[in-house]
Amino acid sequence: MAKTEVILTHNIVGLGGESDQVKVAAGYARNFLFPQRFAVPLSESNKKHIEALKKKRAEREAHEFNTMSELAKGVSKLICVVKVKAGDDGKMFGSVTAGMIADELKHQFDITLDKRKIHLEHAIKTLGEHEVELHLHAEVKSTLKVRVESLTPITAPAPAEAKPEERKTEKRGRRAEDEKVEKAEAAGEKKPQAAKTEKPAKAAKAEKKAKAE
Repeated sequence: MAKTEVILTHNIVGLGGESDQVKVAAGYARNFLFPQRFAVPLSESNKKHIEALKKKRAEREAHEFNTMSELAKGVSKLICVVKVKAGDDGKMFGSVTAGMIADELKHQFDITLDKRKIHLEHAIKTLGEHEVELHLHAEVKSTLKVRVESLTPITAPAPAEAKPEERKTEKRGRRAEDEKVEKAEAAGEKKPQAAKTEKPAKAAKAEKKAKAE
């Protein structure tokens, strides 16, 4: 495949930035780069524009750096909520991807962010809060809090009912306590009666003694 050398006039992801001299397929340059004015053929006359292109590139990169630095400060204070399907036990169906987070950032905060800048070592597969690293720029990184919630409320397990044996034991214990109280009350009632019968007996003895005298 024939190659040709060109000078890029715009930043092309994966290829280079303004003023870079790169080799590309001749057909790619002829059919895409040149018609879109993303590049010009490498020639002595075009080399004169390199300084102007370098200046344009420096301005663009400075603007990107400032924009991403401000964005980094802002997103570090946000909590992005992602709702997913989950079972009653809280186990997720599927996982949360960088694309889903990018969509929610746009929907909730009107922040447009390339999903490739959202760095996930592994897809998120559990509910709760997670810290996600953002690679916003070659020199700018930040973190974003992502809270994964279930679309349906998670039901707590119902408390276990007391077994019939435990209920019987509880009733027996109450009956035993009631019987003790009844016995104590009966004993308290008998004591005053004994005291009353004791006084007439003493009076009878004193009367017999007086008659004998």
